[in-house]
Amino acid sequence: MADDHTDGGREAGMNLDELREEIQEIDRDLVELIARRTYVASTIAEVKAREGLPTTDEGQEQRVMDRAGENAERFDVESNLVKAIFRLLIELNKVEQRHNR
Repeated sequence: MADDHTDGGREAGMNLDELREEIQEIDRDLVELIARRTYVASTIAEVKAREGLPTTDEGQEQRVMDRAGENAERFDVESNLVKAIFRLLIELNKVEQRHNR
């Protein structure tokens, strides 16, 4: 499964400009996904506030980190890097949730 993240080796035949365009497209996709995740997280914060639930759910955070590690392995990406990114996303969401309360 190591090549789940490739396009069948297409990148190998691309020139530098094409590869940079590919990176730009991926970067846009990443930002869009972060925006979607942030929107859903803020909606979760609204539900938590409405239901009187605490901002922090350590069990859920651990499940997110576990999934991040599993997905890193699935796509053959450095697990520590993926987990660091997800830690940052979780912390940013928690700050936003606290700010909006």
